[in-house]
Amino acid sequence: MGKNRKKAADLGGAESAAEVKTAAKERFTVSVHPLFLLFGVWFLYERQFLLFLVYTLAAVIHEFGHAGYAARIGCRLTRLRLMPCGAVVSGDIEGIPLGDEIRLALAGPLVNAACAAGFAALWWLYPDTYPYTDTAAVASAFLAAINLVPAYPLDGGRILCCIAVKWKGETFARRLMLGVGIAFSVCFFALFAASCFFSPNVSILFFALFVLFGTLGARDERYTRFFSDFSRGLARGMPVRRVALLQSSTVRRALRFLERGKYLELLLFDEGGELVCVLSQDEFLRMISGADIRAPLSACLAEQEEEDGDFSRSDGE
Repeated sequence: MGKNRKKAADLGGAESAAEVKTAAKERFTVSVHPLFLLFGVWFLYERQFLLFLVYTLAAVIHEFGHAGYAARIGCRLTRLRLMPCGAVVSGDIEGIPLGDEIRLALAGPLVNAACAAGFAALWWLYPDTYPYTDTAAVASAFLAAINLVPAYPLDGGRILCCIAVKWKGETFARRLMLGVGIAFSVCFFALFAASCFFSPNVSILFFALFVLFGTLGARDERYTRFFSDFSRGLARGMPVRRVALLQSSTVRRALRFLERGKYLELLLFDEGGELVCVLSQDEFLRMISGADIRAPLSACLAEQEEEDGDFSRSDGE
């Protein structure tokens, strides 16, 4: 009973913290990356600032495609960041299944593709509109295609990351995306270097920087999300993943069972096969905070028991 009261108090405190965080996220903010401003200055210098504005508008429409699908599945995206060659929208998508995240990533390119198709239909119905809409149509089609490149922060990178998480887990996905992002950046830098022998294409240089900064900036995103507030995911409903482990298993091994979109419940057993305790995901993450990743779970459990006695061995009786 004491443990249940403690859990209720913890849940009450978590709910209050969640309310504060939710209130802080209510405002939709727009920020600008310094490279975006530099990109605009370059287009202004080249007397193509209108082209820059058209591509920026197409990128914003793209990001609102993501926001629209997020709202449909009960999520809220709260920040738009303008970057060279595009934009990035972010917010709270905690707890959604990987399938929904893939569809969320596809929403942006699909909106751009629909815009491009709409312009093509307009030309067929009203051919005189072509000179006024061709740039917007090309920009929409280009953004739909380029965003499928499998590198962060592009949507193709998010899709590849979700597939990698499903296939091999979070750790493999992070390493894969870091390697793929750097590889694509190097390729784009090489293309820019090659263009310098003929007619330098500065857009390729900015795109290479866009991918490089996006890759390095998103390197730990999928890992740190495990340690964030789960109140919204629980409000939407999350399936529970129950895993039985020996208490002699390491923290590293236990972390492999964390899966986005599912709430972990660990059943710890001793070497004799007797149940020691049951840990919720919140309790598990709190227990291992600051622990050596190679430490056995039994050591973390003993340390936690010494601190506050939260995890009593009577749970297993």
